[in-house]
Formats: sequence, C-alpha cells, structure tokens
Amino acid sequence: MSARRRWRNAGVAAIFLAPSLVTLLAFWIGPMIGTVWVSLQDWNLIGVPSFVGLDNYAELAKDADFHAALLHTLGYLAGYLPLVLILGLAVALLLNAKLPAMTLYRAMFFLPVVSSWVAVSLLWKWLLNPAGGLVDQALGLIGIDGPGWWTDPTWAMPSVILASVWKDVGFVSVILLAGLQAIPKDLLEAADLDGASAWRRLRSITLPLLSPSLFFVTVISLINGFQVFDQVWVMTGGGPGGASSVVVEQIVRYAFSYGRVGYASAMSIVLFAIILVVTVAQLRLQRRWVQYD
Repeated sequence: MSARRRWRNAGVAAIFLAPSLVTLLAFWIGPMIGTVWVSLQDWNLIGVPSFVGLDNYAELAKDADFHAALLHTLGYLAGYLPLVLILGLAVALLLNAKLPAMTLYRAMFFLPVVSSWVAVSLLWKWLLNPAGGLVDQALGLIGIDGPGWWTDPTWAMPSVILASVWKDVGFVSVILLAGLQAIPKDLLEAADLDGASAWRRLRSITLPLLSPSLFFVTVISLINGFQVFDQVWVMTGGGPGGASSVVVEQIVRYAFSYGRVGYASAMSIVLFAIILVVTVAQLRLQRRWVQYD
C-alpha cells in the first residue's frame, strides 16, 4: 500500500472518528486536564487564580477530615459491595426461574434503578425516620426498639448503605441474569443427571461461567461506590458529626460552600488516582478467577 493511500485511509477513519473524539476531548479529557490545572491554584471561582503548586496536595496529606471521609468511603464500600453482589445474584437466580408473571417481577426489581437518587434517598430517610418511620414501626411489632438510623453516628452509614443496595440491586441482578441465560443448559442438565446437588451445580458450573458478569458488576459497583454522594447529601448531609462524610461530599462542600475550588480539585485528583489503582489491580487479578472459556 502506497503512502498516499495510507494517508487517505487515515483521513477517512479520522472523519468517522471525529464526532466521538471531539466529544471525548470536550467532556472527558479537557475537563480532566482542567481539573489538574485548577488543583495547582488557589481559586474561589470569582477572583483570579493564584498558582500555589503542590500546596493543596501537601495540605490534603495532613487533613484529618479528608482522611476520615476516605475511611468512611471505604467503610461504605465494605458494607455495600458484598450486599449488592450477594443480593443481586440471589435476585438474578430467582428471576431466571420459570414462574408466572416473571416479566412483572423483573420490572419491579429494576424500577428503583431508573428512579432518581434524590427520590430514593428521601424515601429511605422517611422509612428510617426514628420518630415513627415504617421500619421502626415494623420492628416495634416484634418487640425491637429501632436505632436512631440516620440521626445516630453509629447507624448513619448503614442507613445510607441500605438505601444504596435497594436502588442498585436491580442493576446488578439484570447484568447477572443476562450472564445466567448465556450459560448452556446442557451443562446444568448433565450435572443434574449425574446427581449433582443444586449447591454443587451453582458452585462448580454457574459461578465459574458467570465470573465475567460478576467481574463487570464488581468493577462498576466499586467505581460507583467510591463516588457515593447523592444519598449521603440528602439523607445525612455528612452527619451527624461527620460520621457519614465521604470524599465526594467533601469535594462538593469545599468547592461550593467554602469556595476552595483548587483544594476540592486536588481531592478529585486523589480520588481519581485511587479509583484508577483499584481498577487496574482488579483487571490484573481477573486472570486468577474470571473464566472466559
């Protein structure tokens, strides 16, 4: 192939890729570069930015509130991720069964996914209201005094986790349901004829063949979990006493309440770096447990 033809083919490819590349540059790469630049400034969104170099990062390394918010975010992930994966798998197995009105059940489980985070957070704030919420009323019927939920420093984060799992379990279950329906039925039928129990079929056939779907929802759920914000902002506002403060909530507070956009941008870069490292580690570890054959 001549050089002229290669350049012509490259030009045609560039024309077709241009819309996607322009969108990527305008809405992803450009803002990321801008965030890095702002993180090196002292800026309140009004005056002229003042270059401070790495001072924001140096202050961030000593910021006890940011460290606490990062620990709260990790605590949220420790509670949220196992629950949403286990419940999502259980719901997917249920929805994969041949039962009457299964389409209706699938729509019901997916309804929270398409609902607004604000609406879901307000709903759960009402359900978990310690002054007469439905959850405490139900617990009272069996003689249990409900905790303070989102008004209690100990129970504030579990309250957020409950709301998050309820909303996201439908998304996880739909992805896993697609993976379950892709598993050849012949394998399960052969194992059943050989006398394998339901648990044995799940552990030895279903889960290994479902591992690509499980890997996908794990990566997506971890990334989303690190960016938890809406439910915290609506349900607890980071309280009480900072007990449920998370990283993105701190970023928003410093940027728009305290007017420290450079410092908030530095937090964003650190959070991005953490998510990047965790995601790369997951991509490397997938070789040990994800089976694509």
